[in-house]
Amino acid sequence: MTREMAPAFTPEGGKQTRRADDSTALDVRDLSFSYSGQPVLESVSFDLKAGEFAVLLGPNGAGKTTLFSLITRLYDHRQGEIRIGGLDLRRHSVEAHAQMGVVFQQPTLDMDLTVRQNLSYHGALHGMTPAEALRRASQQLTRLEMQGSLRLRVRHLSGGQRRRVEIARGLLHEPRLLLLDEPTVGLDIASRRALVEHVHRLCREQGVAVLWATHLIDEVYPDDRVIVLHRGRVCADGGVAELVSQTASASIGEAFDRLTEGEAR
Repeated sequence: MTREMAPAFTPEGGKQTRRADDSTALDVRDLSFSYSGQPVLESVSFDLKAGEFAVLLGPNGAGKTTLFSLITRLYDHRQGEIRIGGLDLRRHSVEAHAQMGVVFQQPTLDMDLTVRQNLSYHGALHGMTPAEALRRASQQLTRLEMQGSLRLRVRHLSGGQRRRVEIARGLLHEPRLLLLDEPTVGLDIASRRALVEHVHRLCREQGVAVLWATHLIDEVYPDDRVIVLHRGRVCADGGVAELVSQTASASIGEAFDRLTEGEAR
């Protein structure tokens, strides 16, 4: 399937049911971005509701990290609109960021500090008292089965454990939106599976909207919503069954290959 032929699917059926009173956690509209005159993202539009888990699926170089950099304001967008919890990201940057948690592709924990110190510092940045930060840290780490790690130095944790701590940090201030950019990079298969399952469960239990960026098909669950990004454009957006059906494929992997012209493998 050529790029021009790839249909822009509308998410009907297959993706998680949205209640009429659900608020929009993330709204991206007509977002475009270029490096030195070279388009990287072109007219990207989608939204996420509270409690919705969406996989941003795309080959390396599709523009996933650039999109995350724009949402987190590492880059400034000039074309299009980004709203978090209804707040315009450019006009209300501080308030919008307070509603967002992020797990970046590259690890960002201080290796020489303990887990508690890392989380307490993040809590202080969000105006929490030490006692409140500790309470929330203990709560999040328990949900991630890391309750015994508070006094451990980060460098003594495994790769999978460090990622869980980063997720706990991202959820510490109780955001409405959690962004994860290729969070399983460098992890073994068992750790990857455990992390994917943990985040799905957190999404269900806490009602946080999750945008999980990856190029790995095995990280997509049958009930997930999938947003396929290819060459800077959203070429598909819908449930797994829907994308499989509309591309006349036997699996989401085959559908992904067809939508990205085989560049995903």
